[in-house]
Amino acid sequence: MNLMLDISIKEPAQKINYQEPLLLIGSCFTEHIGNYLRDLKFDILQNPNGILFDPRSVAWSLVSYVQNKKYAEDDLFYLNELWQSWQHHSFFSGTDKAEALTVINKSQQVAHDFLKKTKWVIITLGSSFSYRLLDNNMPVANCHRAPAQWFNKHLMTIEEINSILDNCVHQLLHFNPDIKIIFTVSPVRHIRDGVIENNRSKARLIEVVHHLVNKFEKIYYFPAYELVVDVLRDYRFFDIDMVHPNYQATEFVLQNFIRHFIDEASQNILAEVKKIIIARKHRSFHPSTNLHQNFLREYLKKTEALKSTHPFLNLDDEIKYFSSRFL
Repeated sequence: MNLMLDISIKEPAQKINYQEPLLLIGSCFTEHIGNYLRDLKFDILQNPNGILFDPRSVAWSLVSYVQNKKYAEDDLFYLNELWQSWQHHSFFSGTDKAEALTVINKSQQVAHDFLKKTKWVIITLGSSFSYRLLDNNMPVANCHRAPAQWFNKHLMTIEEINSILDNCVHQLLHFNPDIKIIFTVSPVRHIRDGVIENNRSKARLIEVVHHLVNKFEKIYYFPAYELVVDVLRDYRFFDIDMVHPNYQATEFVLQNFIRHFIDEASQNILAEVKKIIIARKHRSFHPSTNLHQNFLREYLKKTEALKSTHPFLNLDDEIKYFSSRFL
């Protein structure tokens, strides 16, 4: 008996390998994918503006990296005792204006330089709803807990989303012709918008993304949304808020990403890296025993051997950890 729907996931002709840098941008589900790949020692840059949800904010940020935009003091505003940017997550806010600006522009420069060399851009879209300031109609990526009456909430049309993302893709491919793009739609439900409104919002994102996939050779779709909503399809795969996929669901999505978008050679390396990462997390109640000391020596040897065979892997922290625990 088959208790889950089958899903056909179209794989890229050329899959991701360990030696190809990846830039990830978008919603909070981006961070699940990014953190997972970082832990497995892929070369990644994640959300240089912080978490972003709507297509305009994502596209505008990517274009700003292409153009190496520099923010000025006039781009910041003061709210809740912090200097903030409407285009950045609160992570970039600060009590000192100059310092906040320095952090933002450093992130811009890092993103610009990384985009020159990256081979893959993974874009996770969360919502079609966009917010604009009422006083000047400026689109914002983060409200920073400003009063709701400051903003106009707008459900972007399919035409708007397509125009914004199409322009962004053209600029990315012109800036770095080697880039390949993976779009995905976040399975996180934006229930604050309303159940019906959330479904309308997600549907618009999916429609535009598939239009772009059919238009460009270097664009692919990974169905994170469908894997959770249609394949797992059960509230037991969500956290208590019934909005965010839980650990089990997220792991299911990530395993499908690895299976369909990472090449076979890298999957084999990944399996060895994972063993080392798990070993590093092991905490012994009796670290002075010969058993544990031999365990450390064994994994130091394995880590050094893996590093020697695959020098592109950054395993320096693991080597330092295992060697520093000898008594």
